[in-house]
Amino acid sequence: MPSRATFANAHKGRKQRRTPGFFFPARSVRHELRGTWSGAVGGRVSVVARPPPRKAMSSEGSSREGGSALFAGFRALGLYSNHLAHVVRFHRRHREFYLVTAVGKSFHTYNVKRLGLVAVSNALPQDITCLAADRMLVFASCGSLLHAFARNKEVVHTYKGHRADVHLILPFGDHLISVDRDNILIIWDVQSEEEYLQMNFDKTVFAVSAIMHPSTYLNKILLGSEQGNLQLWNVKSNKLLYTFPGWGAGVTVLQQAPAVDVIAVGLVSGYIIVHNIKFDETLMKFQQDWGPITAISFRTDGHPVMAAGSPVGHIGLWDLEEKKLQGQMRGAHSTAISGMTFVQGEPLLITNGSDNAIRVWIFDGPGGSGRLLRFRMGHSAPPTKIRYHGQNGQQILSAGQDSTLQSFSTVHERFNKSLGRGSINKKKSKRKGLRYDTMALPPITTFATEVARQSDWDGIIACHQGFLSCTTWNYQKGSMGIHKLTPQDFSKNRPLGVYATAVDISSCGNFAVIGLSTGHVDVYNMQSGIHRGRYGKEKAHEGSIRGVAVDGLNQLTTTAGSEGLIKFWNFKSTKLVHSINLPSSPSKMLLHRDSCILGIVTDDFTISVLDIETRKIVRKFSGHQGQINDLAFSSDGRWLITAAMDCTIRTWDLPSGCLVDCFLLDSAAVSITMSPTGDFLASSHVDDLGIYLWSNRSLYSLVSLRPLPPDYEPSVVTLPGTCPAQDVDVTEEEEEISDEMIEYDSPEQLGEALVTLSMLPKSRWKNLLNLDIIKQKNKPKEPPKVPKSAPFFIPTIPGLIPQYASIEHENGGQQSKVVNLGVLAQKSEFYLKLEEALINSDYKSPLRILKDMGPSNTEAELRGLSPDGGGSVRVMQSFLRMIEATLTTKCDFELAQAYLALFLKLHLKILSSEPDLLAELSRLSPQLEEIWVHLQTLFNQSLCILNYMKTALL
Repeated sequence: MPSRATFANAHKGRKQRRTPGFFFPARSVRHELRGTWSGAVGGRVSVVARPPPRKAMSSEGSSREGGSALFAGFRALGLYSNHLAHVVRFHRRHREFYLVTAVGKSFHTYNVKRLGLVAVSNALPQDITCLAADRMLVFASCGSLLHAFARNKEVVHTYKGHRADVHLILPFGDHLISVDRDNILIIWDVQSEEEYLQMNFDKTVFAVSAIMHPSTYLNKILLGSEQGNLQLWNVKSNKLLYTFPGWGAGVTVLQQAPAVDVIAVGLVSGYIIVHNIKFDETLMKFQQDWGPITAISFRTDGHPVMAAGSPVGHIGLWDLEEKKLQGQMRGAHSTAISGMTFVQGEPLLITNGSDNAIRVWIFDGPGGSGRLLRFRMGHSAPPTKIRYHGQNGQQILSAGQDSTLQSFSTVHERFNKSLGRGSINKKKSKRKGLRYDTMALPPITTFATEVARQSDWDGIIACHQGFLSCTTWNYQKGSMGIHKLTPQDFSKNRPLGVYATAVDISSCGNFAVIGLSTGHVDVYNMQSGIHRGRYGKEKAHEGSIRGVAVDGLNQLTTTAGSEGLIKFWNFKSTKLVHSINLPSSPSKMLLHRDSCILGIVTDDFTISVLDIETRKIVRKFSGHQGQINDLAFSSDGRWLITAAMDCTIRTWDLPSGCLVDCFLLDSAAVSITMSPTGDFLASSHVDDLGIYLWSNRSLYSLVSLRPLPPDYEPSVVTLPGTCPAQDVDVTEEEEEISDEMIEYDSPEQLGEALVTLSMLPKSRWKNLLNLDIIKQKNKPKEPPKVPKSAPFFIPTIPGLIPQYASIEHENGGQQSKVVNLGVLAQKSEFYLKLEEALINSDYKSPLRILKDMGPSNTEAELRGLSPDGGGSVRVMQSFLRMIEATLTTKCDFELAQAYLALFLKLHLKILSSEPDLLAELSRLSPQLEEIWVHLQTLFNQSLCILNYMKTALL
């Protein structure tokens, strides 16, 4: 072993300097099932054709690229932490600490003061394997690549050179040190992204397991190994300065102590060594019996305390002056402590673990132990059942395999709440001082919720895996309720294999219906917990109950049994009303109360839709290739959404009975639920702790729900990240694919036999006969007074239609003061078109011109058709033929009536004296009378039917 003088030589050149503060940048339809359906939006009917079989292209939630046409990935809820250690940074300008945690492919940034989410980084291609930060950048490894993030958001540098996954990162001034699984250490230049130095270590001799930079040791790093020895290296000269023999166990953690030259070493054996590296002298040695040391941190607020984490979630607090154990924080996390940091100069300890929790502890009480100050927590085990709570679509209740019931807000994380874990007897466990886990209930398999009376008593009922009793929960109190609903027959003698399988709550919130594996179905009062009835004489079904449902008016209770029967019971009298035999055993059941539609999933992977009023199956769907895990109705009852073990989520359109949307996921969805407002679809997945939200595209864009062919191959859609999805510019390829949507405009006339009205407003034709009266009423009492300084007037061309004169027209010749009478007698465009129609029999053009005119111009044009107004009998004859042609096509019916009435009013004397005009009228009159008689017959029939429906006793 070298002497102190020899080792001191390796210590030369170090500078006494304070670690700079971290820099944090600024935050940058039930009735439709019985008939056909059609829909129109804005006067336009959208019709789509069945496309040929096609294979969709892979995408990330984009319908244009072949993903889901109906749902787009929005964001993930309930993800806060994983097995990677967190990073604490300090913002100099804000004078505030920030916490960075890795979550899947991105990382979150929280402020320590309130644990509020400040920023979410852009997602990486794979999950983050290691996390570190300096005062400017956040470094994250993704496989063999290293990425540097600026402003906690976007990637600014990428470092390529490793051939194996990176598992250790250390920011080192202007450089970055990384170690991969092949035991290769690379030093990078942060700005240029170039390799500065590469060091290879033999795994059998020195497998790097920990890395740190000793404070004030210039250009030096300390490496810990799985073999137990430590090495001190000068990275500038690439020299090994000193080797520490170790303590006979692998090194897991290296942590700098507040004192210079002193470090803490955590070992696999559970020992913690406080060592002076300048003189290679062990100062203290502690041992924890909970397994390897996972994290170490020192208090810096004047108390000589060291905290050490363990794989079982306990934290040990060690007094460095007394060299003894000061306290224990048992059950700080339900899994291993991933990271642990004392906030600089404050009595706050930040911990995170793989149980998906971040906790801040404060040491302000006697005894030196910390109490929980604030936390962010999700499920530590995958969720098994999710349902929206309430009608506002802002809260999602989730039951997980960790036996907890939690509520996640879709608005903000501060509205999240945990209802805790179910316990067999909370009072007994607290009184006897037993651990909470010893009397914990099994995970919740299914639950039902109702908000009608949740302010008065419990509004949630849940059944647990393999457990007979059902528990009630209070959402407002955020805890388990006071009742455990157990059938009287099994209250004393509880046989094995009897457990609750299905639950439901009435819409009034007063009653709970519970189905058992024995076939019994019982009704309980939610307020008192008293048993109120049982369906059937002995039992409701011969087999196990697979589902129960109560309608919205508490009239019918529907039950499904494993023997293949669907039974309808009178809710109040508990008598059997009707039963339906299914071809296969049902596995799940869901009722849409507003439309009285029941969705039934059977074991042969088919879905049946049953109308509980007519008690008939109205739709059947098949297509899933695996067990159907869950189903959900849209808020209007139009869509049925199903999720199965074949990793697909399918949307079925109930009115048309077609599959309209399907997309494939990396992992199968265990549970799905649709928002009551229809804006989001929520899903939970196998071996995934998060709840994922999918936005409904039909609410904000035009969606073409074409029927999908039977051989449709869905594409894989990536699950959304924790950051809300951003809008993406449409590319040329996307525009081409979007052209597949065929938009069909309604024709001007749906059928030749139908009388069609124009789209003109009533003001254009309704008051044509009374136009002179309207003008008389609107006539001013006094003539308008000319102002003293009259403004200039733009010159106009004389004629019926006002047109402004151009400069060339105005200055084309010498202006004469003599009025040209020939100009006043010029023919209008409408007049000319009527003359042309006498030759080519095209009356659409003059009618189109007349439709563009207002009431006053229309009257002026019709007055000018008579010989007294400058017209002729031939033109009047052409106008009557135009009306005849319009009535023949039965288009613009109301305009033809209004124009003809005004024409007869203006020219009655001339019509009676001209034989040609009388001949035209004699041909027009029978045609007009025939149409009106037909319309009057239809009106009379409709009125008779309507009167009968209003007065008949049905």
